[in-house]
Amino acid sequence: MLLVLSEDHKEHLSFLPKVDAAVVGEFGRIALEFLRRGTSTRIYEGAARKLCVPVEMVKHGVEGLMFLMTESSKHMISEVDFLDSVLVLGFGEELNQLLVQLYLQHRSQIRSVLSQLPTNVPAYHNLEWRLDVQLASRSVHHQVVPKLTMRLLLTRGCDNSSRVLQTDPSTLLHLIATLEIALAAMKTSHARRILRNIK
Repeated sequence: MLLVLSEDHKEHLSFLPKVDAAVVGEFGRIALEFLRRGTSTRIYEGAARKLCVPVEMVKHGVEGLMFLMTESSKHMISEVDFLDSVLVLGFGEELNQLLVQLYLQHRSQIRSVLSQLPTNVPAYHNLEWRLDVQLASRSVHHQVVPKLTMRLLLTRGCDNSSRVLQTDPSTLLHLIATLEIALAAMKTSHARRILRNIK
């Protein structure tokens, strides 16, 4: 699997060929340190003073390198795929090999750091539902107004939360039909081919 970088990331990483290989190695060490402990503007300022470049350029270079390493480690990209992903950036052979070496040395550490980070995405726990039907009111004696009330229970780590949703049956049927169409589209050979290339 190849890693696809946006134009912004390519621009951030374009700073790396302008500096020495030892500086790129130091940027890699700083990027790993930032993954563990968070960023520090003092380190950016010190590196910018030594290199005589703006602080933003150093910050973007380190963050671009951090993104490259984390995304590659997250997807467990092989050495060949990593090298192919970096070749798109147009770096020299020495810099490419240095980046591959950085990646291979630190990918297990990066994966362990990423696995310890808390996920902020809530997970499904349970769904409770109730169908309410209003049959009449004081002003209208013969009416039928159905409403479906759902309580979605979510877990995020140790925390539990709930969301209450209310809809009418026609909207719910439309939602179900749309989701079934999306599910059927995921089973097509074209979608499977795309998913295989993403993994």
